Amino acid sequence: MGAFMLDKKLLSILVCPVSKAPLEYDEDKQELVCRASGLAYPVRDDIPVMLESEARQLSADEKLHGG
Repeated sequence: MGAFMLDKKLLSILVCPVSKAPLEYDEDKQELVCRASGLAYPVRDDIPVMLESEARQLSADEKLHGG
């Protein structure tokens, strides 16, 4: 398939660098989403980019409904 499959063990230990809250993996957008901080971190070449400067702000609808 070629789609990145995030290791569940890795996901369980990764937290948002801003809020320290757990992250959700959005496979369609290739992002790790933190609802607490309202940021989505990109996954590039199968590597999560956990930098606030690289994250995008979630829209209000994404924060409430998950996209």
